[in-house]
Amino acid sequence: MQTDQKGSRTKPRLSLCGRRTKRGNMSPELTTLCYIEKDDSYLMLHRVSRKKDINKDKWIGVGGHFEDREAPEECLLREVLEETGLTLTSFKLRAIITFLSGKDICEYMHLFTADGFEGQMISCDEGHLEWVKKSEVTKLNLWPGDRIFLKLLEERQEMFLLKLTYDDSGQLIEAKLDGQILELKESLFS
Repeated sequence: MQTDQKGSRTKPRLSLCGRRTKRGNMSPELTTLCYIEKDDSYLMLHRVSRKKDINKDKWIGVGGHFEDREAPEECLLREVLEETGLTLTSFKLRAIITFLSGKDICEYMHLFTADGFEGQMISCDEGHLEWVKKSEVTKLNLWPGDRIFLKLLEERQEMFLLKLTYDDSGQLIEAKLDGQILELKESLFS
């Protein structure tokens, strides 16, 4: 037990990463991201619509934040439908990605791929949706860590754990795959 300034016993504070809650403690963000596949292409979202957007001008998959009491697959299905108009009929959890940035941001992202869907694609209020050949994706403006997990999606069939640590300026400073530090070299990002 710890004590406060008056010497009274207090519960130990857990050190969590994430955003500050109303109570002042830190909690991680929970999100999903999906790369929908068709004809050797991924459906990519070019984030250009919102002025204040951490992903401004980047290309990413589709997904978003969990709502209250949602399971990962429920968040995935809802976000894909909201952003694309498509209903997924076949999807697979491929990885859990931990993003750390600066002192206060921690996100646990559930990374999915999907190869079955139905419906008509709609326009997205977060940016432009476009089918991009997998061989061309690395030529887009991507986060460095996204380049790592996109490469892993192509090379590995089994689920993986990836931890990506960015500094306050958005520079990737460390990556760990299944608990092992990856050497950040140019070949890792191509």
